[in-house]
Amino acid sequence: MFCAPRAQAQAQSTASPTAGNGTYIAIDPLAKVRYDNRFDLSLGAAYGHIHAGPVALQGANLGGIDLNASYWFSKHWALEGSGRGYLGTSGVASVGGQNVGLNDVRGPFVSQYLFVAGPEWLGPHNKHGDIMLHVLGGGAHFLSHDWPQTPATVGFYDNQTAPAVVFGGHIDLNRTPRWVFRVSPDALYTRYGYSFTAAPATTNPHNNWNFGISVGVEYKFKTKR
Repeated sequence: MFCAPRAQAQAQSTASPTAGNGTYIAIDPLAKVRYDNRFDLSLGAAYGHIHAGPVALQGANLGGIDLNASYWFSKHWALEGSGRGYLGTSGVASVGGQNVGLNDVRGPFVSQYLFVAGPEWLGPHNKHGDIMLHVLGGGAHFLSHDWPQTPATVGFYDNQTAPAVVFGGHIDLNRTPRWVFRVSPDALYTRYGYSFTAAPATTNPHNNWNFGISVGVEYKFKTKR
């Protein structure tokens, strides 16, 4: 008969974690993550590396912004559009062994703007995150801010709009069902022209492969497919 109080105390101790004051209720903030949204929008701080000209030995490290929007046709396929702007300084180069005008040029600013669109594919994913791949094509606008020198004087590409292709994707980390932390690494291809000779710039295209990355946030709109 002396065991009854001890058994009662054990029963109360066993019940206490699930009843009364101080009860902890586990809540999973990712329990409602679903890959069924129709639209999403992301904005990130961007970095892009380019060569401002075909003979420029020093690369230009540019910073800017990366804005992306997607329209999902199905769970795995979407149409993605991207607008990217980069700005920074670049080293200059001599043309034909001449250094004419370079003594007064110190790290001129250059900028590059990309406007591309294409298919996006949802790869491996779960409630914690996902990997997406895309191939985006469109145009790139290059602009050198090297006044009073001309782009050709310092070995830069001509100020122009040229074809561009972006190969890469997104690495997403879900924070809530709608908000996502996003990292977007890409290979950037551009085909700018230059006019160091008497021929027009369009007859001197130059293939340019570079790397870009952005880090930011994505928002998934509530509208479902």
